[in-house]
Amino acid sequence: MTLRAWFILAALTIGRIAFGYQFQSIATLATDLLPRYGLTYAQLGSLIGAYMILGVFTALPLGLAGRRFGDRIVLSTGLFLMTAGAAWCALAGGPGGMAAGRAAAGVGAVAMIVMQGKIIAEWFTGRFFMLAISLTVCAFSVGMGMAQLLLPSLDAAFGLHGALLSGAVPAGLAFLLFALGYSTPPHAAPVSRTFSMPSLRECALLSVAGLTWMTFTAGYSAFASYLPATLILRGDGAAVVAVAMTFLTWGNVPATMGGGGMANRFGNLPVFLFGTAAMAAGMAGMALFGWPLAWAVIVGIVGGIQPGVIMAVGTLSARPENRAVGMGLFYMVYYLGGAAAPALSGVAADAWGGPAGGLLAAAALGAFGIPCFLLHRMLSRRWSPVRAMAVG
Repeated sequence: MTLRAWFILAALTIGRIAFGYQFQSIATLATDLLPRYGLTYAQLGSLIGAYMILGVFTALPLGLAGRRFGDRIVLSTGLFLMTAGAAWCALAGGPGGMAAGRAAAGVGAVAMIVMQGKIIAEWFTGRFFMLAISLTVCAFSVGMGMAQLLLPSLDAAFGLHGALLSGAVPAGLAFLLFALGYSTPPHAAPVSRTFSMPSLRECALLSVAGLTWMTFTAGYSAFASYLPATLILRGDGAAVVAVAMTFLTWGNVPATMGGGGMANRFGNLPVFLFGTAAMAAGMAGMALFGWPLAWAVIVGIVGGIQPGVIMAVGTLSARPENRAVGMGLFYMVYYLGGAAAPALSGVAADAWGGPAGGLLAAAALGAFGIPCFLLHRMLSRRWSPVRAMAVG
C-alpha cells in the first residue's frame, strides 16, 4: 500500500469521526435541549433523525453523481456540507433551524459514505481491504464517544450553541486532508461516466445488504441515543454514564478491527451471528436489568465485531464499475429505516413511560439483522459476481 493510500484513508476516517460526532451531539446534549425547548422524547428523536432524513432521497442520486463527476468532486462537496451544516445547526435559534442544519450536514455525510467504499476498494486489496473498511466503520463510534466525552464540558463552558459548533471542526479537517491528498488510483479500471444502474441481481443484493446495515446502525444509534437518559433516570452518576458510553463507543474500535481479522480467519457468517446476538441481548439486558457497565461491555465490545463484515459484504455486492451507484442504493435502503428509527424509538420510550423503551426498540431492530444477513447469503450463493467475494 502506498503512502497516499493511507493519507486518503486518514481523511476518510476523520470524516467518519465527524459523522459520529455530529450525529450523537443532539442525544448527548438532550438534558439541555429537553427543558430549554420543552421537547418530548418523540420530538427529540425526530431532531436526532433529521440528520438522516434526506439520505432516503439523496443516496442513490449521489451515487449516480459519483459515477458521472468522479470521486473527488462528490466526496469533497460532502465534507464541505458536513462542515457548513454543523455551523448552521450551531447558529440556529431553535429546533427547526437545528433540524435544517443537521439535514444539510446529513446530506454531506451521505455523499462521503456513498463514495468511501468504492474508494477503499480501489486503493486497498486483500487483507488490507477488510482492515481499511473496519477502520472507517469503527471511526463512527469514535466520533460518538468523543461527543459524549467533550460536549457536556463544552456546553458548560460555551453554551449549547458553542458546543454544537465544535462539530464543524473534524469535518473541516477531513475536507482539507481529502482535497489536498486525493488522486485517482494508479491502477483503477476506467469507468464509464454515463448514467446507468447495476443489474437487477446486484440491486437485489445491495438492497438486502443495505437493510442489514440499517438494522445494525439504526439499532446501535438508537441505543446510544437513549442510554444516557436511561441511566440518569435510574440514579446512575455522570461517571457511570461516561464509562458505559466509552465501552459502547470506543470499545467498538478494537472489537470491529478484531472482527475483521476473525472474519478473514473463520468467515463472515460466524462473526456476524455471534456479534449480532450479543448486541441484541445486551441492549435488552440494559433496558430491563441493572449492571449497566457489564451490559455496555457486551453491546460495545462483544456485540461490535460484525460491522466491518456487513460493510465489506455490501461493498462487494456490485461489480467494480457499479460500486459508486451500488453504494448509493445500499445507503438509500439504509436511510429509509435509519431516519425513522430514532423517532420510532422515541415513540417506544413514550409508550414505555421512560427512555428504557427506546433501548428495547433498538434491541428488536438489531436482532432483525440476522434474517436479513441470511437472506443475502442465500442469494449471493446463487448469483454472480459476488459468490466468491461476499459469501464468507
